[in-house]
Amino acid sequence: MIRGGDIGKGTVLLIKNAPYLVVEREFVNPGKGTAFARVKMKNLKDGSVLTQTIKTPDMVEDAEVETRTCQYQYNDGENFVFMDAQSFDTINVPETLNENLKYYLKEGEEYPIVIWEEEPIDVKIPQKMVFIVAESENYVRGDTVSGATKPVITETGLTVRVPLFIKQDEKILVNTETNEYVERINN
Repeated sequence: MIRGGDIGKGTVLLIKNAPYLVVEREFVNPGKGTAFARVKMKNLKDGSVLTQTIKTPDMVEDAEVETRTCQYQYNDGENFVFMDAQSFDTINVPETLNENLKYYLKEGEEYPIVIWEEEPIDVKIPQKMVFIVAESENYVRGDTVSGATKPVITETGLTVRVPLFIKQDEKILVNTETNEYVERINN
């Protein structure tokens, strides 16, 4: 159990027998009455979002989750297959958990996997990742306006809009939350 005032961003709470990750927390101390925390939470099983107000002295049940660092191996068509870096056990993460994971998982890379009740419920993707441009259209100099962009496809199949000067086989840094180009990476 955790006090309402101790809830912070990143805390996992158990609400209606489902784990919810606190993604936003606002502390409110009104002039009159009890202080409270307004929290926005994401259900780690189905992705739904819930906003709730919790008084600071109230007790809320926190979920016992475990985070394991695992190496991504391959996609078997139904699951993303990982290997636990400590025990070398295989962990299967169903594709249905998050279909967009296929764009961010690279073979041999390590990712934290959140496990609740012996079942994987989330794979944490870094906020920024480096990708190699696999497909890119060429452009003719002078036929553009300032700030023009073009779509490119990375080695994982992710489509990103980049400035026109980006060429095939170059490395780019991408914000994985917005799928936006950040910068070109020079070797």
